[in-house]
Amino acid sequence: MRTRPRGDAGQAFPIYIMMVAGLLFLALAFFAVGKASALRNDSQGAADAAALAAAQKARANFGLGFLNSLRANALDAFLIAPFAPPCAEAQRLANANEADTNSCTPTSGYLRDLITVAVEGRDPVDSPVLPGSEDKVAKAKATALIEFRCPNPKVIDADSNGYPEAFIFTCLSGDVVTIATADIERPGLWESVSRTLFDVRLVDQ
Repeated sequence: MRTRPRGDAGQAFPIYIMMVAGLLFLALAFFAVGKASALRNDSQGAADAAALAAAQKARANFGLGFLNSLRANALDAFLIAPFAPPCAEAQRLANANEADTNSCTPTSGYLRDLITVAVEGRDPVDSPVLPGSEDKVAKAKATALIEFRCPNPKVIDADSNGYPEAFIFTCLSGDVVTIATADIERPGLWESVSRTLFDVRLVDQ
């Protein structure tokens, strides 16, 4: 009858420990990568929301200046003028998504404006297998476009002083917007026409 040498079991045990340790390390590494990816996605979502919110707020803020430019026959001057980005609105949306804004930058151009928002998340990766990850947070950036879609308005029944009765905007989408001069100060006018006149969307930058 053959007996198993006692030393075999002792030699296999360290190998078993090393295999378990290796598998544990791989599991922690995969978990760290997954967490980092999830945090990155969360930060990108926060950046997207913040940029869109700032652009939509900017569009709402255009109302008084846009309508006054019609009355003063100075629409082109209004469309190329720099605008103040509503960065507080960007931070509000970033905060709602557990992030903070690092920057909020406007870029003005004729018929189109951009707002670029950079954010960083608040939760660190903090993985034991990634040195320095205890303070590592996800960062992301997003750019929203504010585009004037209804160029070359038609002036209706201008009087001898050039004072028009109304403006008709035929938009690239096919929509037609009529703004009577007498209605320029009517409450709610801008809210009803702004989404047709100006498109807001995320763009690659």
